Amino acid sequence: MSAETPAAESGQFHLRRQQFRAWRGDRPFWAGLYVLLSGLPIMYFPYFHLQLGHLTLAMATTAGAGSLIIGVLLIVLGISLWFQKHVRTFAGVAAILLALVSLPVSNFGGFIVGFLLALVGGAMAVSWAPGGPQQPAPQFAAAPVAGVPAEAAAAPGPVPLSKQDAAAEGIPAQGSEAQGENDLSGMNPANGANGRHSAG
Repeated sequence: MSAETPAAESGQFHLRRQQFRAWRGDRPFWAGLYVLLSGLPIMYFPYFHLQLGHLTLAMATTAGAGSLIIGVLLIVLGISLWFQKHVRTFAGVAAILLALVSLPVSNFGGFIVGFLLALVGGAMAVSWAPGGPQQPAPQFAAAPVAGVPAEAAAAPGPVPLSKQDAAAEGIPAQGSEAQGENDLSGMNPANGANGRHSAG
């Protein structure tokens, strides 16, 4: 036995655990487990004999075969929820109906334990829905700045000021457009707007 053996075994265990988690997350696992477990007390108690000292108390009912059939059907439904997840709605409704039928047939549904497990598991199976594919995290783009082209806003570095911002801060705007008649902002006193926006 080498020093790497425990690490390899723990790595194998971790891999199997991850595979089981992925398999479990892709189907109504807990619903199937509850429905499967509900069949055991429903099937067992009608054939169970309780010993109290020298007294034997038989739990058998007249519908012992019916209890056995209900228990086997619940176990089959639980397994089908694991391996045939597309029948989850049918299996969930059938589990709820079998749980209700087990109340008068099988010692109050296996002394209420099997009844409650089948009821909860069936409801979980009906309400389960497969998850959608994981969406990649959205890339947030910089908010567009008024008067600045999108290319300039996306580029790193100082953001150029718009003509209006430059005029408000008293910085002379570059280029000949801001000088006089070609300024269409309506804020330049040189074109007679007197600091007001023109309507057209």
